[in-house]
Amino acid sequence: MQVADNTAVSIHYTLTNDDGEVLDSSIGDEAMVYLHGGGNIIQGLEKALHGKTAGDKFTVRVDPEEAYGELIEELVQVLPRAMFEGIDTVEVGMQFHADVSAGSGIVTVIAVSDDGITIDGNHPLAGVALNFDVEVVGVRAATPEEASHGHIHGAGCNH
Repeated sequence: MQVADNTAVSIHYTLTNDDGEVLDSSIGDEAMVYLHGGGNIIQGLEKALHGKTAGDKFTVRVDPEEAYGELIEELVQVLPRAMFEGIDTVEVGMQFHADVSAGSGIVTVIAVSDDGITIDGNHPLAGVALNFDVEVVGVRAATPEEASHGHIHGAGCNH
């Protein structure tokens, strides 16, 4: 069976940046299972998987616009320390839930100075080209329930 919309696809992958740094991998763990066509993985990887079959192995480079988007400079802001009142220590790398222009989101502290706290509302991989080494482990038709719910059911699913 080929990967197509409304199929349950199982893959193993290793994700690297252009410097070859491993960012994520399923190797040594269970394969990742997703509903193809459901928008559950980044667009560029989903496009590359379309039409593949179990046993296929390939490498694909996904540009930022088909991954987590370009870096948006307006989402990097310096905030006054007073906005972090009640937090004893604010350090680089800390993440907070915040109301952003697109609704609720997560911001990451990228700098701390006497002048304020610099936060970044971009996804940590925004602006980064992603390289995937992929092996298609399995492909099956999604159940009608999985297709209607928009995701694959399995261990830990609350449906």
